[in-house]
Amino acid sequence: MAAGLEKDFVVVLSAVETCWSNGQVEGQVNRLKTLKRQIYGRADFALLRARVLPYVPLPFSRLAQSP
Repeated sequence: MAAGLEKDFVVVLSAVETCWSNGQVEGQVNRLKTLKRQIYGRADFALLRARVLPYVPLPFSRLAQSP
């Protein structure tokens, strides 16, 4: 393992020094996989889609506009 780290030293160094993280993406992937496991064999794609896509209400300004 140490030889592999030395071989890719530049890559390892940049991974440690940068502030970028894919933690948020991995969390969403984990959430999606958990939901898929929960409804496997019990429901169709429509339920999965309804549980994955967030509910986004209309902005108040669009509701207050006159016709």
